[in-house]
Amino acid sequence: MKNHQTIFQHWGIIPYKEAWEKQESLFQKVIAQKVSNRQKLESEQIPTTNYLIFCEHSHVYTLGKSGDEQNLLLSEAVLKERNIDYFHTNRGGDITYHGFGQIVGYPIFDLDNFFTDIGKYLRTIEEAVILTLAEYGVTAGRIEKLTGVWIDFEEQKNPRKICAIGVRASRWVTMHGFALNINTDLDYFKNIVPCGIADKAVTSLAQELGREVSLREVENTLLKYLVELFDLELIEHFS
Repeated sequence: MKNHQTIFQHWGIIPYKEAWEKQESLFQKVIAQKVSNRQKLESEQIPTTNYLIFCEHSHVYTLGKSGDEQNLLLSEAVLKERNIDYFHTNRGGDITYHGFGQIVGYPIFDLDNFFTDIGKYLRTIEEAVILTLAEYGVTAGRIEKLTGVWIDFEEQKNPRKICAIGVRASRWVTMHGFALNINTDLDYFKNIVPCGIADKAVTSLAQELGREVSLREVENTLLKYLVELFDLELIEHFS
């Protein structure tokens, strides 16, 4: 019983912890519906809802469940002094930074509604980002065995990541997601070993273009491609 209906919410600028708690609530709601459906006749089952969240976070470093704490290069005291939050999370991947001028996306999808393939799910998110960047004349792509979207991904003379992805999935329901650097202050990445990869840089759309870009404009373009590639039936619900 596939359902491509997706509630889109824009949470604006929101502290990471609050967003994580709201995500977790939606995630558990979808899983609970799936569990409930299994105890019912097919004719009585209620289709699970998909959610797509866009937001921005205040300064925060987040570490994935298999990440290495050594990749955070600041002490707890310095983090507090600079007003930067730090969280151990239950997503995949290592350490990353979230902050102003960055599009953070949290798809809470029941992949039973689309396709049960995490690899394909990650590649589809990457493709939406690649197509979005192409509209700004920026050529981006993938580097083998490294999740995310990269500039100079072919010759790799100076490969640099522009979009990080880290997800969690349970019962084919996803949470966490991606962070696309638009007007992001890249100095914050100097305090970590981004995604645990020491030999590659981080970039932003503003840095690649040499000018600031409208965050909302990029969000609209990215949303268009996510809708197209996942074949979403979008229900806009601003919250």
